[in-house]
Amino acid sequence: MQVTIEGNELVIRISMLETPTKSKSGKTMLVATSGGNVVTDAMVNGQPVTVGLNAYISK
Repeated sequence: MQVTIEGNELVIRISMLETPTKSKSGKTMLVATSGGNVVTDAMVNGQPVTVGLNAYISK
């Protein structure tokens, strides 16, 4: 996952999973995930930005 700040936007680039995968709850199909909270190199007020991301489709 790549996180940058471009102007006033937080830009997140993450690879999609090759095949949608069932979420832990089984209610959705994950298409991309950070696998939990990830501390990034993007900085705000001298502090690193932490991102937790799940992109999914309805099952």
